Amino acid sequence: MEYTLEQKYELIKNKLLQSTEKNPLKLIKDIMHNDFINIHGPEHHFLDGGVFITALHNNGLKMNLEENLDKLAKRAITMPGAMCGYWGMCGSVASIAAVLAIIDNTGPISADEHYSQHMEFTSSVIKIMSEIGGPRCCKRNTFISLSEGMKYAKKYYGISIELSNIKCEFSSINKQCIQKRCPFYQY
Repeated sequence: MEYTLEQKYELIKNKLLQSTEKNPLKLIKDIMHNDFINIHGPEHHFLDGGVFITALHNNGLKMNLEENLDKLAKRAITMPGAMCGYWGMCGSVASIAAVLAIIDNTGPISADEHYSQHMEFTSSVIKIMSEIGGPRCCKRNTFISLSEGMKYAKKYYGISIELSNIKCEFSSINKQCIQKRCPFYQY
């Protein structure tokens, strides 16, 4: 079945609102195996941040999850597909950074420490991605963004979930898989 991006967002949101999962890796892998998630695609611009904020919520960070998912969806829908190749910016890390901005209530004229912290986070994740190189892989970049996002959550929100030994379950269906160059490739 073909889904519009808006339909995908609604399906993702419903899964997130129903979840009590605290580990973002388990949650995202569960959702990634649904037919409305492609191996690559702009649905990750909502999915990745949505999983991140849901995990934070499920680990005790106080917020209105549904309201924040709606805010994220409005921001994510404006991100075009193939941002990594055409803009030099990964939609996954942009999604996680959008969540940080939502949580910390930052905007373009913010002058507090959060503005700088978000920029530092984004640039550090993009650096990791740039060292691995291309071609694109939404799964690899998701795992990197979530891992680094959880490090940020530990440092700034006191939420500790270690995402180590991540193994990709999608290599066999990714025609552009870089295999052994990827830190998550299963040999």
